[in-house]
Amino acid sequence: MSSDALETLHRHTVCESPTGDARLLDALAEVLEADAAEAGFHTAREAHPTGDHLVWTLPGDGISGEPILLLSHYDTVWPAGTLAEMPWAVDGDVIRGPGVYDTKAGIAALLAAVPLLAGRAHPEVRVIVVADEEIGSPTAGGLVRAEAERARAVLGLEPPHPGGDLKTGRRGSTRARIEVTGVEAHAALDPDAGVNAIDELVDQLIRVRSLAASRPVLLNTGTILGGGRTNVVAGRAHADLGLRFVDPDDERAVLGSLAQLRPVREKARVTSRQLSHRPTWRPDHAGAVLLERIRAVADGIGQSLGGRPADGAADTNTTGSLGRPTVDGLAPRGGGAHARTEWVSVAGIAERTALLAALLGPDGLAG
Repeated sequence: MSSDALETLHRHTVCESPTGDARLLDALAEVLEADAAEAGFHTAREAHPTGDHLVWTLPGDGISGEPILLLSHYDTVWPAGTLAEMPWAVDGDVIRGPGVYDTKAGIAALLAAVPLLAGRAHPEVRVIVVADEEIGSPTAGGLVRAEAERARAVLGLEPPHPGGDLKTGRRGSTRARIEVTGVEAHAALDPDAGVNAIDELVDQLIRVRSLAASRPVLLNTGTILGGGRTNVVAGRAHADLGLRFVDPDDERAVLGSLAQLRPVREKARVTSRQLSHRPTWRPDHAGAVLLERIRAVADGIGQSLGGRPADGAADTNTTGSLGRPTVDGLAPRGGGAHARTEWVSVAGIAERTALLAALLGPDGLAG
């Protein structure tokens, strides 16, 4: 790996970028845009209060037609201050630090690959670097869909499977909130005048659990919040759920039922809403053809790659579900996503830099 790629990854890693922290995200966005411009991209932003999405364009040279779209993100799950406990470190082939694997090394590999195209024919390249991917890209979906509709192929710069294999499908992923409004009352003097929102929420969660258990659906109740005092009948409560689907029919059925929840208790009100939604991306012919082309290009530079579906969700859920030729996992190999053991391979960055340059070049995906 070139020292430039390592320096780039270090520069991006020490700029902490937790989802939702607009100030820190903006600071990293400035660094990313400067690095992208130096690599040869034209840069733009789609502004959002919680963090801007970055849109980079490398104009085509000698190859016309639809662009290749690459998807990445610069937000991480790590809160500000994590670097003090989980500092940047390089030990042999292992690089550690918050976000190095998911997925700042993917951006570093791309920025190292693009200058290798200088003087070579290549198609137009479009890149979207999302600011809120780690919470389901609630503000980026429209941008991703619009760019995907005009792309010849979509490459996801998310981490690969262990060992480096690519991702050819993903579970659908929805974050949903159930909200309950009850009636407050004194819990001892007049309990029958109240309607306990927490009790109602518990019953609703049992309903949802039963619904999910009847299908191959993963359901995680991530947070519950409600009430205030033990001597007051709780007037409000809500729960945030994470749901994962392998089949679009199950996805439609469960989300449809969730939207139609009705209260068990008289005078209670129950509503549900989606906080973010990534549709199920099932492996398809277009993706299989793209994977085989990627494997052929990789073989030509001495790399061996496989591909299979993944459990986690990403912005490629959106493009793959639209039927656009999509393959993900093109960031460098490593491990420990969302864990304090997070690491990325030095050699893996060099491998992916070479692969991305080959895929975007004259004998790559547009050749």
